[in-house]
Amino acid sequence: MAAEEDSVVLSADTLAALGEFYAERDAQTERLEKLKALVEADDRRRDGRDEGKGDEPAGQALSIHTFTEDWNESQFWYSDETANLLATQLLEGTSDDSVIAVVSTPSAFVALKKIMAAPGYTGPRPKTYLLEHDQRFAVFPEFVFYDFAEPFKLPAHLKGIVDSMICDPPFLSDDCQTKMAMTLRWLARSNKNAAGADESLLTLPRVLICTGERMETLVNRLYRPLGVHTTTYEPVHAGLKNEFCCYANFECDAWRWKRRVDGPSS
Repeated sequence: MAAEEDSVVLSADTLAALGEFYAERDAQTERLEKLKALVEADDRRRDGRDEGKGDEPAGQALSIHTFTEDWNESQFWYSDETANLLATQLLEGTSDDSVIAVVSTPSAFVALKKIMAAPGYTGPRPKTYLLEHDQRFAVFPEFVFYDFAEPFKLPAHLKGIVDSMICDPPFLSDDCQTKMAMTLRWLARSNKNAAGADESLLTLPRVLICTGERMETLVNRLYRPLGVHTTTYEPVHAGLKNEFCCYANFECDAWRWKRRVDGPSS
């Protein structure tokens, strides 16, 4: 009797749901392994170690949807249109000698790689780093593990070298926003080499922040040293309806600063 009471019999619906879960997990593992092999083949071709004529270039096969959103990591991918726009703005004004940092924004990173891998692309190819907590993205050589709880626990060579950067903090909390702002200010290229230089003439790195509208006051305060303001652009996510804002220290065809559109706040 005790053995019968201890046994658990799952319903058909539960068994079916478990089967779907394991099938999706296995399919994602297979997709990641394929992507890793393609990325490694691309690296060999770049280094001249392998012609790889029969391999499909990783950029052509690349999709953010290879990576299932992990809600425990607070992951919600941008729409393709938003990701492409943000990636294009990161590239604007860069050169082969520039450095881009993509912080906790993997869908923008994937879009950036696709742009530079597109057939016929002749634009700049800046050094790019993906600072990310999710180890699945370690399939990319640009991956650098990042935990916002330790904002300066990063390779020392990244300090003060970044010319263009984007950040999408995973959590709408003061702690997360503040620590990630500390990271971006640490990464930002410093050009205050000349003593007594006129700060109005200093060139700031290109900075993009995408986060919830309710963090607006804090974001504008944290990034004031980098010249960041709320813009008119609203990033779109594939499956998230929260009110989001884009904050930047530059204007472009896609957005203007809200304070110029709405006028100064009272």
